[in-house]
Formats: sequence, C-alpha cells, structure tokens
Amino acid sequence: MNTLIILNDPPYGTERSYNGLRMAKALGKADAKVTLFLMADAVTCAKSGQKVPQGFYNIELMLKSVARSGEVLACGTCMDARGLTDDDIVQGTRRSTMPELAERTLAADKVLVF
Repeated sequence: MNTLIILNDPPYGTERSYNGLRMAKALGKADAKVTLFLMADAVTCAKSGQKVPQGFYNIELMLKSVARSGEVLACGTCMDARGLTDDDIVQGTRRSTMPELAERTLAADKVLVF
C-alpha cells in the first residue's frame, strides 16, 4: 500500500506532527510504502540539530527513522518562508514542490493529513 502523510504543524507545541510521525513509523514497519510531506510550520520538523529535554520525544530522530524506510519531502516554498536552506535540514529529507505533492497525492492509495 502506498500512503502519503502530510504534516502541517510545528515539531513541538502540538502533538500533531509527533502523532503523524508515529503513524508513519508504524506503517513502515507494516511494509507500507510511506511518503511524508512536510509543509507550513512542519518543515521545521526537518531542522537538524534539535535539542530537547531529557526524556522528551525528539522529532529529528523520528524523522530520520521514517527517512530510512520511506521518503521525506519538504515544501520548498515553506522552507524559504521560514529561512531554511537545504543545508539546514536533516539528511534523508529533500526539498520538494506543490506539483510533486499533487503527483504523490494522485499516486497514493491513502492520504493522511496531520
């Protein structure tokens, strides 16, 4: 099964991105093909070098885990609006576009939005 997960919220402050990443990891373990698309404030989930308090979840590590078994794309326009460059984001994530998101949406069996 080909699943597209779209994240919109920042990495911390709400738990939507956290829960979307949990779902992406669970689907990956179930052998689903997962594409994760970060847009709006969710592009900051891909910021490398995140430091969180001891015992708190780390979105960067979760994102790297998803990237190992699936694909992680970040909206380039959203990155630019937040001052993020390709060098700022974690390895395994790549800049993408709305036309690519449209293509991935049409190709997906399921689309989940967080």
